[in-house]
Amino acid sequence: MQDKKRVLVKFSGEALAGENGLGIENSILKFIANEIKELIKNDIEVGIVIGGGNIIRGVSVAKGGLIKRTSGDHMGMLATVINAIAIQEALESCGLDVRVQSAIQMEAFCETYIMRRAHRHLEKGRVVIFAAGTGNPYFTTDTTAILRAVEINAQMVIKATKVNGVYDKDPNKFDDAVFLQTLTYDEAMQDNIKVMDDTAIALAKDNSLPIVVCNMFEEGNLLKIIQGDTSLCSIVKN
Repeated sequence: MQDKKRVLVKFSGEALAGENGLGIENSILKFIANEIKELIKNDIEVGIVIGGGNIIRGVSVAKGGLIKRTSGDHMGMLATVINAIAIQEALESCGLDVRVQSAIQMEAFCETYIMRRAHRHLEKGRVVIFAAGTGNPYFTTDTTAILRAVEINAQMVIKATKVNGVYDKDPNKFDDAVFLQTLTYDEAMQDNIKVMDDTAIALAKDNSLPIVVCNMFEEGNLLKIIQGDTSLCSIVKN
């Protein structure tokens, strides 16, 4: 059993875009890099999964019928690789050792995902960014995050978002929305609660993997949560 804490952090692609909604904002990359650096400084092993919604969403491009869903999802996978390389550059600028591992072979600029190699990188203190989703269409990067977390024996998945946690309904639309500090996996799969897609949550439930939802823009939040301060987040667990 590993002595060090090991976590997987899931960032949405949209979060990288800031107010623009599209593209990559350098100030956000720098903020993320500093937050991850604090984890490494505290002997925490870190895996990262990043979405691609700031560039393209497979489901969205396939809506018109011209582009097949499979092709749309392949485009989305490529978007996650672009984001992964951007985060790699930001982390390396902070002096961290980083590897990008892609579920699809792209040997010119990243490794192909191999579970044992990912373990070895993490043990050596390297940050591993898992790109290109699961390598299969019809699976989200949320599902990728849970899958990779299970494979690397992470102790939790932290879904870093723009809000403090989970509410019983959209707090941007309803003033009476109630903050939910803890939820069961079954509660997290209710239609009015959007934590992750049902496939991701079911996989987490099968493996008793806690999912923590927090505000990524709260400085020091990731480290506090991993060290046990759960006052500013929601936790999905048994």
